[in-house]
This record gives sequence, structure tokens and C-alpha cells, in this order.
Amino acid sequence: MTPSALEKQEAKLKQLNQKIKAEKSKIEQNLGKQIIKTSNLDYADLSNQKIKDLAQKIATVLNHEPNNQL
Repeated sequence: MTPSALEKQEAKLKQLNQKIKAEKSKIEQNLGKQIIKTSNLDYADLSNQKIKDLAQKIATVLNHEPNNQL
């Protein structure tokens, strides 16, 4: 039994969604690395709470910029 056209499209959609999720994850990791690097932060000092606080500060700055652009 061959898969129907709909099943093939569903499989392609699932694969595309997985690729999108992987790309988002890469971007998030790269953004975090760049923030840590350019801010001269020490990984040993970054607790979950400090990460949340830092993210909030960054979000506040970005939200006050016109069109969220630096």
C-alpha cells in the first residue's frame, strides 16, 4: 500500500517543522553564546535566576528601541 498524497504532505510538514525547530534552537544557542562572550560573563556565575534576570534586562532594552532594532 502506497502512502496517499495527504500522508506524504503530512510527512513533509513534520520534517519541515523539525528543521524549523532545529534552526530556532541553533539561533537561541548562538545568541546566548554571543551575549555571554561580548558581556564578558563567567559561565560559573550564571545561575538560572541570573540568566532570567539578564534576559529580562535585555528584553527591556529591546522593547524600548523603535521597531526592536538596535
